[in-house]
Amino acid sequence: MHHIRLVRPADLDALFDLAGKSTYGLTTLTPDRDRLAKRIEESETGESPLLVWVEGAEQRVIGTAGLFTHVGDSSKGEPFYAFRLERSIHRSEALNVRTEVDTLHLAKIFDGPTELGTLFLDPQFRGGGKGRVLSLSRFMLIARDPEHYDRQVIAEMRGVIDQDGRSPFWDAVGRHFFKVDFPIADTQSFRDKRFIAELMPSHPIYVPLLPKQAREVIGKVHSHTEPALRLLESEGFHEAQMVDIFDGGPCIRCDRKAIRTILESSRVELTGVFTASADAKMDTLVATADGPFRCVGCATRRTADGIQMQPQDVDSLGVSVGDSMIVSPLKGTAKAFWTDETANQVEPS
Repeated sequence: MHHIRLVRPADLDALFDLAGKSTYGLTTLTPDRDRLAKRIEESETGESPLLVWVEGAEQRVIGTAGLFTHVGDSSKGEPFYAFRLERSIHRSEALNVRTEVDTLHLAKIFDGPTELGTLFLDPQFRGGGKGRVLSLSRFMLIARDPEHYDRQVIAEMRGVIDQDGRSPFWDAVGRHFFKVDFPIADTQSFRDKRFIAELMPSHPIYVPLLPKQAREVIGKVHSHTEPALRLLESEGFHEAQMVDIFDGGPCIRCDRKAIRTILESSRVELTGVFTASADAKMDTLVATADGPFRCVGCATRRTADGIQMQPQDVDSLGVSVGDSMIVSPLKGTAKAFWTDETANQVEPS
């Protein structure tokens, strides 16, 4: 039996073990008990919901997917930072030259959009569409209570980082101002962002003056994050003309009401159960509409007045015939999907 639900304090040890399997760039899922405990606390208050995939009779935590309802906090003076990418055109009639020059401008966002983050699936369980279900479950949570989230939803995708935690973009830009290695700055940014305002110059950075290796990774994602990017693009996300200030990874965005899973979601009644064939296709995301949030990807059968589900999926959700459900088509689950991004996500979150 398996399902996706909101994290609980009792999940701390399991979350700590899972975090030990994550890699550089996933700043909100690191093996630090105090930080993970704070993340659970923020989820319980509704400030930053964190979903976990639990599997088997022992309900083992095998994956996470998070949301930050609003990035930036004006009351605490803690903005969300990003580089805004701008392009200007210059002409010289005397030289008969026309050039396009890209510049990076430090942007500070207060009380900003909802952010996706903390998407990670235990490597042992990847494949078979699990990553797709885990990622899209966040949109089912938004569909259940849309007004709790901002109209704009962003995702900060993990940029190019090697296996040793080195980032070409950081080495060309951030290192000159912060004087520390990328992993240290990336981790510190989750704990306290004040050092960014204290050390990062506010003047534009001219991209042509950066080393070639750094220029080539601006707006590019880590190879492990490419599937996550493709999935979110299929949901309607597009470039936001912003990149992460540490690794140069792209920021993408979408209007909440235009996200495919949310747009095609509906509330229906669970009208009964049925037994499908062994090769039945997982075609639908189903979540509880009331009570504790739970979500699964499963095969369903539409009826005139609702849906039918298989008995094991009904048990996983803890629902009964007559209950109200939120459903949305999965689409494309025949192709296995997984990622150990960010996210968050706009997923170093």
